[in-house]
Amino acid sequence: MMDFGPVGIFVLIVTSAASFLLARWLSKRVRDKRRERERRAAEASQSRQVRRARERRK
Repeated sequence: MMDFGPVGIFVLIVTSAASFLLARWLSKRVRDKRRERERRAAEASQSRQVRRARERRK
């Protein structure tokens, strides 16, 4: 069985936290890109009249 000292536990905690934060950051980027792609697809499928009305509101 492995015996971890205080330094090993500290390294384990730091790398776990770094891995967690990196995964959250990457998943947020993926979600944002997907949301933007879906928004552009929805805008592209709108009629010209709807697009012009939206532009007037801005």
